[in-house]
Amino acid sequence: MKPSSQHIAPQDTTAHDTAAVDTSQLYHAPLYTDSFPELTAADSVATPLSQGTVMQPPKGDAAGPRGHSLIHDTGSMMLLLASLFFLVVSYRTGYKYLENLAHNMFSVRRRDSLFEAGTVNETQILSALIGLTCTMEGLLGYQAISLFNPSLSAGMHQSMWQYVGLFVVVALVFYLVQIVVYQLLGFIFSDRDSTRVWLDGFKASQSLLGLLLFPAVAVSLAAPQTVKGVLILASILYICTRFIFICKGFRIFYSNLLSLVYFILYLCSVEIVPLSITYRVTMQLCHYLQS
Repeated sequence: MKPSSQHIAPQDTTAHDTAAVDTSQLYHAPLYTDSFPELTAADSVATPLSQGTVMQPPKGDAAGPRGHSLIHDTGSMMLLLASLFFLVVSYRTGYKYLENLAHNMFSVRRRDSLFEAGTVNETQILSALIGLTCTMEGLLGYQAISLFNPSLSAGMHQSMWQYVGLFVVVALVFYLVQIVVYQLLGFIFSDRDSTRVWLDGFKASQSLLGLLLFPAVAVSLAAPQTVKGVLILASILYICTRFIFICKGFRIFYSNLLSLVYFILYLCSVEIVPLSITYRVTMQLCHYLQS
């Protein structure tokens, strides 16, 4: 009798195939550390990493001292901005003075109409315009002495705002002295109305000078290499405004040959000599500050 066949279950291999293996702890060394050779050979653009260019950090020049420019000086720029701010604030109530600026410069009429007399009394904007003129002259004076007097420029660069402030004060004192001198000359040689018209012309010419100098000074501050040309232009503007004022004085006071002699003496003693004295005093003050 044959033995009965028994059902034999197949061997269970699931436990062996699904054994848990922690692959996070395994490390496989890269086969191609220099890109894939097959891809590199097939691509004419790709290059091995070892043959690529290595970026170098940029190399700049060493830091050097900043140039001596007024536009970088806080005190000088604050003085300039203050004069401009005063002018802008004064314009709202004194714009009519600017409208009559040409009249004050050229007119020699002894009596103004009642309408003109009521609108020209603009002390605030006149003070603002004169302040702007003195500030422009102070900045230009600093640039001129720094350019043409190298012996003083090194010390002036150490404290720019002090020298600019000094030159502004000198310009203001020079203006006030001229007012006093012109009033004295008018009191001695002329009448009150003629003196008033003469002084109106002087104040108007100085007010216009500040407005004309402002663009030139702005250019010299932004581009210091143009200082020499700006100084020449400023000198021309100063001479032109002075010439207009002198011509107005001649039209007011000239009456005969003797008055012409007086006028020549006036030119020498009032228009030329004070400039020379002011220059010498300014230089002495600069030397005193550096002593």
